[in-house]
Amino acid sequence: MLDVEHLVKEYPAAAGALRVLDDVSLRMEAGDRLVVMGPSGSGKSTLLSILGTLEEPTAGSVRLDGVDPFAESPAGRAAFRNARIGFVFQEHHLLAGCSAIDNVVLPALATGRVSDAIEARGQALLERVGLAKRVEHPPARLSGGERQRVAIARALIHAPRLILADEPTGQLDAHAAAAVADLLVELAAETSSLLIVVTHAASIAARIAADGGSMRQLVDGRLQPPSPVAARP
Repeated sequence: MLDVEHLVKEYPAAAGALRVLDDVSLRMEAGDRLVVMGPSGSGKSTLLSILGTLEEPTAGSVRLDGVDPFAESPAGRAAFRNARIGFVFQEHHLLAGCSAIDNVVLPALATGRVSDAIEARGQALLERVGLAKRVEHPPARLSGGERQRVAIARALIHAPRLILADEPTGQLDAHAAAAVADLLVELAAETSSLLIVVTHAASIAARIAADGGSMRQLVDGRLQPPSPVAARP
């Protein structure tokens, strides 16, 4: 379960503290999906950064499965993030000199080595995302949609409890974007992971939030009540 209570994030500014997130609270159970929309500068990426433990909140609390990661040491927080949180960004951030499989198992290097079990899981994930014949291909030999599918497989290598996706289809054409959105939903459902997606694309938002998901707007740092979800395109 993800439990966020009264989250506030401020940054110092010449005119006084700039409040980017203002009293944000939410609760999600295993398997829940949430799409967050809102104008640029509304705090969406900041919210994901805090939920992903990349930034500390100014006030409020975040608990994932009862654990407060901000109570941990920096090393403990990094280990928590690596084991329990998967990230998918607009930029795939694949290493150009590495094959698809090497990119997928990369998070395991934080623990010191890539075990046979992790290698096998990486192979299985690439097969699951339709890239069984691209395992040894470097990013330069993959399409944009294929590179993003590798990024999704990498995010899932440790079967995370929480998947955070920040504009994951922003650089894809409509067909590839729809396929990536469907894949995120399917893979998160298979592991009962929590899925939070930030997107500007209304069609992608509806696709991810349909059939049991929810959609909320973040406006001026405040998370609005759930919006009606349009029918799946």
